[in-house]
Parts: sequence; structure tokens; C-alpha cells
Amino acid sequence: MFKNIALLLVVAILFSSCATTETNKAQTGVVGGAAAGALLGQIIGKDTEATLLGAAIGGVLGYIVGNEMDKYDRRQLNAAYEGTPSYKTSTWVNPDSGKSYSVTPQPAYRVDDRVCRKAEIYAVIDGKKQKTLATACRNEQGQWVLQQ
Repeated sequence: MFKNIALLLVVAILFSSCATTETNKAQTGVVGGAAAGALLGQIIGKDTEATLLGAAIGGVLGYIVGNEMDKYDRRQLNAAYEGTPSYKTSTWVNPDSGKSYSVTPQPAYRVDDRVCRKAEIYAVIDGKKQKTLATACRNEQGQWVLQQ
């Protein structure tokens, strides 16, 4: 039964993303995040529940990053991962959009040869509070890149 629900959810998201000719960053972020999250959930949990949970988490993160964060916000997020001490919160309000963010990074750790950090990200967008736990790892150029 869960597989049928998951399939219907994925199909609905894919069709809704094709409903407009103009590229919608929120839909692209949700679809990409949900797909990546579902794949990761299936790989880690090897069951339908893990796949659905991964899709939900990936979809939320994809929405926040894909639609709501512009270049200013991504620079601020990168600065929070780079310079904010573990368990301290960095906050900002986007001067153009009015959206506010709070990022609380956790201690850095290594995955293979990359340095990574998890962070709790709180966002207030159009009066709605959103929370996600995101992981970023340094790329070869030393920049923090969100993982999905």
C-alpha cells in the first residue's frame, strides 16, 4: 500500500511541475529534493517508509534552497557554515525579500576526504516557519555545498 501512495505522490509532483511553461524554482527544488531524498532513503533504509521519509525531507530542503534562497541568502548560509562556531546561531534577514533565516551549525566531521557540517536551518517565509536539518560539505574549491 505504501508503494502505491509513494508512486502516486511522485507522479503528482512530476505532473504538477509540468503544469506551467515558466520554470518554477520551488517546483524544481521540491522535485529534485524529493527524488534525491527518496533515493537516499531507499539506499539507507531499504524500505518504503525510509523512502517516503527521505522524499519528504528532501522535498522540504529542495523547496527552501531551490526557491527561497537567492544569492544573498546562499552567501549568508555559506558564511554560517564557514565561520559560525558549533551550536551558535547565525541569523539574517534578506534586505530585498524580507525573509529571515537562523542557522545553527554542528561540529565539522570528515566523510572520505571532505569536511562536512550539519546545521539546523530555520526560515520564516511569508509568515510561515520552516525548519530543516541540512548537511553541507566542502567542494574541491573550498566552498560549502548543500548535500541532498
